[in-house]
Amino acid sequence: MLWACLHFPTLALDGVLRRHPQPERPLVLVTGPAQRRVLAAVNPAAARHGLHAGQALAAAHALLADFAMAEHDADEVARWRDFLAAWAYRYSSQVTQGFDDAIALEIGASLRLFGPWPRFERQLREDLDALGFAHRLAVAPNARAAWVLAGAQDGLAITHDATLDTALGRLPVARARLDAKTAHALHAMGLRRMAQLFAAPRESLARRFGPQLLAHLDRLRGAPDPFDLYRPPDRFDLRIELSYEVESSQALLVPLRRMTADLAAFLAGRDGGVQRFVLRLEHEGHADTDVAVGLLAAEREAALLFDLAKGRLEQARIPAPVRGMRLVADELPPFVPAGRELFDERPAQAVPWPTLRERLRARLGEDAVHALVPADDHRPERAWRRVPLPVATKSPPVTSPRPTWLLHRPIPLRERVRAVLSGPERLESGWWDAGDVRRDYYIVETTDGQRAWVYRAAGDAEGGFMLQGWFA
Repeated sequence: MLWACLHFPTLALDGVLRRHPQPERPLVLVTGPAQRRVLAAVNPAAARHGLHAGQALAAAHALLADFAMAEHDADEVARWRDFLAAWAYRYSSQVTQGFDDAIALEIGASLRLFGPWPRFERQLREDLDALGFAHRLAVAPNARAAWVLAGAQDGLAITHDATLDTALGRLPVARARLDAKTAHALHAMGLRRMAQLFAAPRESLARRFGPQLLAHLDRLRGAPDPFDLYRPPDRFDLRIELSYEVESSQALLVPLRRMTADLAAFLAGRDGGVQRFVLRLEHEGHADTDVAVGLLAAEREAALLFDLAKGRLEQARIPAPVRGMRLVADELPPFVPAGRELFDERPAQAVPWPTLRERLRARLGEDAVHALVPADDHRPERAWRRVPLPVATKSPPVTSPRPTWLLHRPIPLRERVRAVLSGPERLESGWWDAGDVRRDYYIVETTDGQRAWVYRAAGDAEGGFMLQGWFA
């Protein structure tokens, strides 16, 4: 087996920055009791002014008067880890969250699908950069070794057991993911490198540090390492708290784009789609506003989901300023990609019909786009009826040729007839609903070279033609 570990050293900070309206401005995460507030993490802009993790909040204000603050939320960090595990699930069915601020995925089988490791690594990094998460990455024959190596050297790839001991032996003991007390004691004993620790008497280490240290060392070198594998949930629930009140729907588009992109990444991870989701706008002192987005078929493309949600949001009436947004998707059916031709002859800017249909429904309303289906009636004006989408395809009844362009109501034929190509075809129908018709239909060619579908009153061979439609 071969495992890749993705370590997220600034996961809590990235979770805040990716939804912050001004991530380039100084921002810090704060934690601790009210009497002693300290900085848990700082972004690069704040670090350039001398702010750093562990610093007292009062001291930070003395160095920089104006910076944004957010509370360090451990539950929020756990939610981001779940989201990243759901994203990683698209690349491997074996994903674990058993390590602090990191996830590991088995990639041995995935290399056959996603290409050799350099290409696969580039794909993973591009995805994480687009999602907005800083990361370190390493590969090893077991998940625990990959976790340790990722914290020590970004991009390291050890693919064989024979070289794993050598790579681990060169690591400083301080970088071996041991607790601080054990690492300090080992350093005081003169054990500075992992190779020295591996060579130390096991009985002495067990007496002084307990069996946990030996278990950690053995699992680094390939001993069985039990951990739970991640299974994606059947529900997507993401909430963003805005840093200020928003009154315009246009100002909500930036967080909305991020939320729909996260939904698309989640769906890709579980190889599914979404057919309905709800965008919940939270207000202070007012009931939440639910904006429902329904689709005719399961979709998971980020751009399409954003366009549909944007169209619904622009039509929604927002009764009060928005303080938070929540996207909830409970209907996650399997995703079946639309069939495509091997050589697609559509122009580069052409939009597939399913995408265009959904965008029209989002902008014009649920009832604005309909389907046409054949009706059991021979009268041309009643041979088709409009029905809501979606609709099962149904072949029209086999009849004589019919034009693709029917007029809203028949009008006298103004063009001169050069030749009668077929007819008459008599239609007598409608006596039961006060819409009785008795007509003889012809296909004629005009002097302009057009083919028309015309009729006369039944039995009137000399009367003028009424135009019903044109053939293409």
